[in-house]
Amino acid sequence: MRRLLRRFQTLPIRSRLAMLVAAAVAFAVAAVSVTCWFIVQGKLYDQVDKQLDGASVRMNQDDVAALLAACPKDASNSSESMRPRDYYVQLVKSDGTVCVFPDSAGAVKATPEDKNVAANPDPRVRTFHSSTDAHGRDVRVRTTPLVVGFGPNSQLYPDYALVVGVSLKETQNTLNDLALILLLVSGVGVLGAGAAGLAVARAGLRPVDKLTEAVEHVARTEDLGIRIPVEDDAEDEVARLSRSFNSMTASLASSRDLQQQLIADAGHELRTPLTSLRTNIELLTRSEETGRPLPPADRKALLASVKAQMTELAALIGDLQELSRSEGQQGERVQVVSLEDIVEAALRRARLRGPELTITADLHPWYVRAEPSALERAIVNILDNAVKFSPEGGTIKVELGSGILTVRDHGPGIPAEELPHVFDRFWRSPSARALPGSGLGLSIVARTVEQAGGEVTLSRAEGGGTVVTVRLPGAPMPPPEGP
Repeated sequence: MRRLLRRFQTLPIRSRLAMLVAAAVAFAVAAVSVTCWFIVQGKLYDQVDKQLDGASVRMNQDDVAALLAACPKDASNSSESMRPRDYYVQLVKSDGTVCVFPDSAGAVKATPEDKNVAANPDPRVRTFHSSTDAHGRDVRVRTTPLVVGFGPNSQLYPDYALVVGVSLKETQNTLNDLALILLLVSGVGVLGAGAAGLAVARAGLRPVDKLTEAVEHVARTEDLGIRIPVEDDAEDEVARLSRSFNSMTASLASSRDLQQQLIADAGHELRTPLTSLRTNIELLTRSEETGRPLPPADRKALLASVKAQMTELAALIGDLQELSRSEGQQGERVQVVSLEDIVEAALRRARLRGPELTITADLHPWYVRAEPSALERAIVNILDNAVKFSPEGGTIKVELGSGILTVRDHGPGIPAEELPHVFDRFWRSPSARALPGSGLGLSIVARTVEQAGGEVTLSRAEGGGTVVTVRLPGAPMPPPEGP
């Protein structure tokens, strides 16, 4: 059985569906056919019983006395001819002795029902049951107590029963014909159900075939532009699966395009510091190889340039690593943190990088759900931009209240036409390309704030400069700890 089940599970879905449909129809047809056969059998037997109930046997006391005197009568002496509508007529004693009437169609084997009626005579009792004659042919019989005469002159013969029977040959022929017809109809029905199930399975699984072909095409060619056509009003499981596949391939294609764009932009950004590093190192190497040392001032400038470029490369690589982290990895470290504490830590780093600037802060408690290190890095990036673009001796104003963090500097500001691009990866304003940076800082800020459920905007400040506004959902008090 397990082997058959395993083999069934290895069959194609079409074959399994067709077999299941055929099996279900076969079960239903078999149940209906068997039920129909038994109902017809009961109806035919009822008709035979009515026929027996209407049969009358005329006899007087002298005939009965003569018959009983001659008992037991050998059944072989009775007529073996079976004429239509002939009856079996005999008497049965309680001990099983059979007395066959001279004009009977034959002798019927005595049954326990016959003996019971003879042993317990009751004129009101009559039983109908099946039996066989002396030649093994099926007979339907009616058994009643032996009563001779009518009314007050009737005489009950105890210990004897009158058995009247009729052949079941025609009834059985009818039932056999019905069984054959039901069998043929059931076979045709099962075969038709199997063919219909296969056709329905093919039609129903045609979208699955298209989906399979699309998946195989993607696996073979890595073409993520393929789409499965789906009707707009289709809401079945296959349509939902097709839409999900189309959404998945579209997301994968977009992700691959973004990845290729990121690699191209990263390569472009890395080329400049690497080229500069190579040039400076070649100058230092040639100076050592030729034995003509560089002037101390030039050598110091070259080493300072190498150090700055290495710092820029390290910052760029760190930014790329930050952008490459998946949302699932960041979600594992999300916790409730104090935005006030994170801003104060970022301010300490900003004051070290811009000691000549005046940085004022007005902070109020606010708690958010975010990754602490990522959120601090985002705020540091905002403050670094403010420090980088602020004039010497300038002022930076930082405020935090009700979940809104604003950073306002007094630098040159951002032109209005460049504001829509400030959060794009590797985008840098033409006026800022001479300054150090990779163009990834604000992109990291935007992604970190969005993952924390907030939003960030940049705008031009009145009187010059830039205002960065960060809105984060949270509360002024931390949530209560669990038990």
